[in-house]
Amino acid sequence: MNDARNENDIERMEKLHAKFLEMKAELSKVIVGQEAMIDEVLTAVFARGHALLTGVPGLAKTLLVRTLAETLALDFKRVQFTPDLMPADVTGTEVLDEDRQSGKHVFRFVEGPVFTNILLADEINRTPPKTQSALLEAMQENFVTVGGKSRPLGKPFFVLATQNPIEQEGTYPLPEAQLDRFFFNIKVDYPDRTEECEILRRATGEEGEKPRVVLTGDEILELQDMIRRIPAADHVIEYAADFVRATRPKSPEAPEFVKELVSWGAGPRAGMALVTAAKARAVLQGRAYATVSDVRWAALPVLRHRIATAFNAEAAGVSSDDVIKRLLDHLRVRENLDV
Repeated sequence: MNDARNENDIERMEKLHAKFLEMKAELSKVIVGQEAMIDEVLTAVFARGHALLTGVPGLAKTLLVRTLAETLALDFKRVQFTPDLMPADVTGTEVLDEDRQSGKHVFRFVEGPVFTNILLADEINRTPPKTQSALLEAMQENFVTVGGKSRPLGKPFFVLATQNPIEQEGTYPLPEAQLDRFFFNIKVDYPDRTEECEILRRATGEEGEKPRVVLTGDEILELQDMIRRIPAADHVIEYAADFVRATRPKSPEAPEFVKELVSWGAGPRAGMALVTAAKARAVLQGRAYATVSDVRWAALPVLRHRIATAFNAEAAGVSSDDVIKRLLDHLRVRENLDV
């Protein structure tokens, strides 16, 4: 029976690899460049994780999420987070209604936008913490509680949130405990000159080709389960654990620069995300096993929002990305172990 399952998983893995390449081709019909962002978003989706996209306005974050929903044939809703947005505007609320048959007044639940497959939480750091918490609780529990009743969310369910850099005015930084619920924090950079010229041609020319559907919701759920069954060797697990432990300034495994630059490091959830992301990346690359290289690839999006730099690091202009890159150099791996 296990042999049959393994054969089926290999077939599904080959299918997912082909679909991954197909999805990238479809997304490129609308999105110019941003390959790293696309790879990381798709990895988060198939790893069953939520993603936070951080970058200045106008870098196609919203367009990517909308196009992704079209290629996956999933229900899509968008919420523009503003300072006056209330929790009920996200989760839904009960309204008093009249029963036409009995004439009695009864409460009827009106679903909020969180009842969907892909929810785009646009500019999540422009709304107060109370509303942020309502969404992040739904992300963690996969249900919302309104009027004393727990209501399950759809499957699959992904939150892809966009965030403007904290330096901009009118923002409410997400607390560290809530940031930890995001599987990836994806940094979105400006396009290069060639890409920007192509963006201008497309935006000012005729309407381009529409992306087509590549996967359905049921197929995504099936492939997500298969990714969880992909093996990771002991040395891959140990490398992920060592990497996370090295981010903690009070850990004996932490190098001196971490003790100097970091106020607190990543928790065990970061290690889980590293291994899961490594498995998802392996399958998307057409491999039936995860390697240390997959863990290293996932280090930046998994850890950048889970490491808090100390005051002296901030004064010197050292970011969490800089610390992670130094750790990648510090924790180099012997080639014979990267299998």
